[in-house]
Amino acid sequence: MRLTFHGAARQVTGSCFGFEVGRSRFLVDCGLFQGGRAARAENIAPFAFDPAALDFVVLTHAHLDHSGLLPRLAAQGFAGPIYMTAATRDLIDVMLRDSAHIQKVEAERAARRGGDYVAAYTLADVERVLPLARELAYDAVIEPAPGVRLRLQDAGHILGSAIVELWLDDGSTTRKVVCSGDLGQPGRPIVRDPAPIAEADVLLLESTYGDRDHRPLPDTLDELVASLDRALDRGKGVVLVPAFAVGRTQEFLYFLNRLSREGRLRDLRVFVDSPLAKEVTEITARHFELFDAEARRLAREPAPRGQQPVLRFTDTVEESKALNSLQSGAIILAASGMCDGGRIRHHLRQRLSNPDTTVLFIGFQAAGTLGRRIVDRAPVVRIAGEEIPVRADIVTLGGFSAHADRSALLDWLGRFRRPPSQIYLVHGETGSALALAAAIDQRFRRTATLPAPRETVTL
Repeated sequence: MRLTFHGAARQVTGSCFGFEVGRSRFLVDCGLFQGGRAARAENIAPFAFDPAALDFVVLTHAHLDHSGLLPRLAAQGFAGPIYMTAATRDLIDVMLRDSAHIQKVEAERAARRGGDYVAAYTLADVERVLPLARELAYDAVIEPAPGVRLRLQDAGHILGSAIVELWLDDGSTTRKVVCSGDLGQPGRPIVRDPAPIAEADVLLLESTYGDRDHRPLPDTLDELVASLDRALDRGKGVVLVPAFAVGRTQEFLYFLNRLSREGRLRDLRVFVDSPLAKEVTEITARHFELFDAEARRLAREPAPRGQQPVLRFTDTVEESKALNSLQSGAIILAASGMCDGGRIRHHLRQRLSNPDTTVLFIGFQAAGTLGRRIVDRAPVVRIAGEEIPVRADIVTLGGFSAHADRSALLDWLGRFRRPPSQIYLVHGETGSALALAAAIDQRFRRTATLPAPRETVTL
């Protein structure tokens, strides 16, 4: 049996792992690459395998760097089932449609300017892939193909996220393989903590933050309060928050609500400029059974009068453009979280050159993205063909990540009763993965390997 790392090898995005077990062929994830021209080229390149020959796909969660190439897979011949949790099924329904729409708009804009942007897929391809989704409850064990058993466990990353457990048997060899997907940071709001796994022979472990620990959440909330007070109390400017529509937006709104109830923030005006985020927030509310205890309590308790942010979701382009008239005292959340698409680019184009603007980053910025260039203090960035000087106040809050940090990854790995003999570090840039490999060696005396892109290994 063999495993090929088609994506997320020595980089964060493009999650896609191919398995061959006897005559069975399947993928775990099929995600978009993110981060500039090189990533766009990867997204329209031919697959290194025959999609029509796949028996099934397992999807760890709905984020586009894990799910975003499923429509392209279906367009090129895949017609098997795609196993995922019910919440993930609800989320990809809106996310993949939104992704197709954004790509269509970007292609049309590029064509008007004589550019060469090519969409990876169309809305018709999304409509082709959605009926292939099959809901699988946490803890349920199925046999999706000969020699393969499958179970999903809660990964605690976003709503519906899953750790994938696979029991593989090719007739001569048996292996227990675990794919961590994106693991959440313990103690985060709304979602539950990642489930412990008892045993594995082979582990694919995420390493996005393998080189660092997050700032403690109480300290991060203190910094958030101070940053908003500084930005809003001076009576000028607007706070822009690039935030993924799935997970990060809902978590950030949760904290604004909680801090307002505690009296630490007052008189907030919050605009969520993302139709997708509005739909995802509604989906999140429908899956109350997946909330952790604190989130269920906060949802049940009415807020004291006057201690709740004024919250508005904008739907239309006209409503979005109307936000340009805001001069002060407002927070605008908009996707995408890495600023490589969506309405946040429009707001950055309008306000990044204004020194009274604050741009508040609350998530990881992958190499090659617009967000990464801004966080790295580029003096000028290009948005929609225009050179924009960066004069805004740039604030990065590292404690909001939905990814497990180095200590959390090591603690999760330490809970295996029978630890894996093969560990492959994925979903991380080379530096963070190397740092995590060194920490694993120091703590557990085990070797963790960084697979190369498209490398194939024998299990």
